[in-house]
Amino acid sequence: MIFLIGIVLIIDKREVKKQTKAYFFACIAVLLWSTVATAFKIGLEKLNYSELLLYSTFFSIIIFLVILIIQRKIKFLFGQTAIEVIFSALLGLLNPFLYYLILFKAYDLLPAQEALTLNYTWAVMVVLLSIPILKQKIKLINFLALMISFAGVIMIATKGNPISLNLSNPLGVTLALSSSVIWALFWLFNLRDKRDEILKLFMNFCFGFIYILVFQLIFSNFKFNDFNTILPAIYIGFFEMGFTFLLWLLALKYSVTTAKVSNLIYLSPFLSLIFIGLVLHERIHYSSIIGLILIISGILLQQLRINHK
Repeated sequence: MIFLIGIVLIIDKREVKKQTKAYFFACIAVLLWSTVATAFKIGLEKLNYSELLLYSTFFSIIIFLVILIIQRKIKFLFGQTAIEVIFSALLGLLNPFLYYLILFKAYDLLPAQEALTLNYTWAVMVVLLSIPILKQKIKLINFLALMISFAGVIMIATKGNPISLNLSNPLGVTLALSSSVIWALFWLFNLRDKRDEILKLFMNFCFGFIYILVFQLIFSNFKFNDFNTILPAIYIGFFEMGFTFLLWLLALKYSVTTAKVSNLIYLSPFLSLIFIGLVLHERIHYSSIIGLILIISGILLQQLRINHK
């Protein structure tokens, strides 16, 4: 892992066209994020949902710490105000603690393809929650975009039979949608924190680890597992929660405009369905594909509106 970070930082410093660097980092990030839904399911076969989060969070902290050391930003840890530390404690409650705890439980209850696509409604939730939090006004085009995405949610949740409104797994669907609300809240509140992004993630995950450790000690039996058992958690900690965020931040840093790379993220769920089908051998339902297309279409329509203001 340290070797991979070193390679990325070398490319970061080389004289390569900035937009080429942006696409390079973005494509690797998208590819890695496309594998994590499969990793979640594999991990949940070996560990329960809280154990998986405990180990994953621990390994993500190591990654963030390594990045801070390599980038010579450790000094920033000691320059934080009490308010900033308290803010990290609050955000750490949202992410990673509540977000991943609920998301992993949703993956435990639902097929990977359903949990994946329902969780992608976080971008829709950002729009809805920005109304009370950021005092933004919703217009007709916004409402239409939300309805398109919501139609995708219904398509997935009812396995392609929206008229029946018979949810495939009510608790699993509720948890998957709830995780998207929590992520949207985290995303909106995180905008107010102007500290270095890796520093913020390190602090949030340190507090999150404390929360999940307490949760595990109270509600589950803590035990040490062998390397093969925790291997999926190591992968998730490195590539879902840790290293891939560095890649994405570098992509945004070098891109001429955010839009040139940000829309690449919507390739991730479609690639994820391919991995889910090939590795987990889930039969991909037409309802998952149609629902995902509707959700992404609504999100893109919303972004189109924002970009043309």
